[in-house]
Amino acid sequence: MPVPIALTLTGPVLHVRLNPAARDDVLSVAVVDELIAVLDSLHEQPDIRILVLSSLGEDFCLGADRLEYQDALAADPTGTTVRRIADKAQRLCQALENTHVVTIARLHGRVVGAGLALAAYCDLRAGADTCRFRMPEIGLGLAPAWGGAMGRLITEAGAARIRELMLTCEDFDAEAARRLGLLHRTVPLGQLDEAVTAWTRPLARRSPQALVLTKRMLTGYAKAARTADPALLDSHLFAAQLAQHRAATVQ
Repeated sequence: MPVPIALTLTGPVLHVRLNPAARDDVLSVAVVDELIAVLDSLHEQPDIRILVLSSLGEDFCLGADRLEYQDALAADPTGTTVRRIADKAQRLCQALENTHVVTIARLHGRVVGAGLALAAYCDLRAGADTCRFRMPEIGLGLAPAWGGAMGRLITEAGAARIRELMLTCEDFDAEAARRLGLLHRTVPLGQLDEAVTAWTRPLARRSPQALVLTKRMLTGYAKAARTADPALLDSHLFAAQLAQHRAATVQ
């Protein structure tokens, strides 16, 4: 069985690669747990200043592992287990937003649902020009409540366009993502590593103190725009929606 993620450290740059199981390029509980552990460990590794998040799969990420949610709900109809799983997603996204390192998402293939949420919490995002994005939750009968990402997406791309994309579940391409601000840079797939290196090389030369302070300031101002952020409710909303969806399916 493959390990959930692969790690490579090159100087001050930590490369974190999702390593999907054969079934799908999804964010399983094992993947989320490993990512949280890596981010938590960075507190004791001040020499690491940049984290590049990518995937070894055919796609960056096709979203959360819905089968795990369904199995958890079947085993525990109260929804407590599902809420604990959903709370882990929130912890992961908050850890990405609050870590001292500059985080870079390297995106290719399809970036769907929770995969887009995960990428949105990275500071910089580069994508292949063949990327395709989608927020499919409403089409699946669920609220878009993974990781508390709605507030982050609205801050990054604007309420009007996120509203449209969430309500319609419309597929959109890399150029549209760039115009929205969900991607900072788009390049042909073969040039994606070069585009990421164009960021990591100068960042590695910057003053560590200046990087950390600037990251903290940017995070603080972004959070100030979300003073009424209801993201802490997301795990409860998600569990309730999933239970209702399962009941309707069984009937």
